[in-house]
Amino acid sequence: MQDDITQSRRGAPATGHDDRQVAHLRAFRAYWESLRKGHDLPRRSDIDPRRIEPLLHNAFVVERIAPGATRLRVAGTHLGDLMGMEVRGMPLSCLVAPDGRDDFALRLVELFDAPAALRLDLRSPGGLGRPEMTGTLILLPLRSDLGDVSRALGCLVTRGGIGRPSRRFGIVAARAEPLGRHQATGLRALGGGIAVLADGAAVRSRAHLRVVR
Repeated sequence: MQDDITQSRRGAPATGHDDRQVAHLRAFRAYWESLRKGHDLPRRSDIDPRRIEPLLHNAFVVERIAPGATRLRVAGTHLGDLMGMEVRGMPLSCLVAPDGRDDFALRLVELFDAPAALRLDLRSPGGLGRPEMTGTLILLPLRSDLGDVSRALGCLVTRGGIGRPSRRFGIVAARAEPLGRHQATGLRALGGGIAVLADGAAVRSRAHLRVVR
């Protein structure tokens, strides 16, 4: 059943839609945290879809296939709605606008190598048959059953009607939280595609789903 946090491609947001998104995203992160053993990461096999039911249509699992590249192994129906097609087996970067993919690849390297929890604020501009959309993408690293950090649990929630697919998003801002140190580093969005790291350094920022095993 379609979850009320998922925006219909035709309908308007429900009352309290944003508040529910925030609450569900917090619960999503809290569930992942509950699976950690000390500072270690959960395994892919630890994930129980029933525990993320409010965001099941928005959730996905990716596999790292190369530095900066991932493939969707499990995908909820919302990702397919955004792309207008089945997305399992496709790179996660298919949802990112072409001019933002290099920056996105660097974030994926950080996700697995640090490792770090990622949160990206997204925007897809409006156009003919396409209302403006915004979104939040969360990526949380996982160990494979072999023990390597090569999987990630993700969630993409959006605001605004989908309209005519495929929809791709620019990265408005990104935040990385290195795990085990509990110290966040982030980007503050500025004009002109520039973002500022927490330490003050400036960098250029390029601008619902059935889960199956």
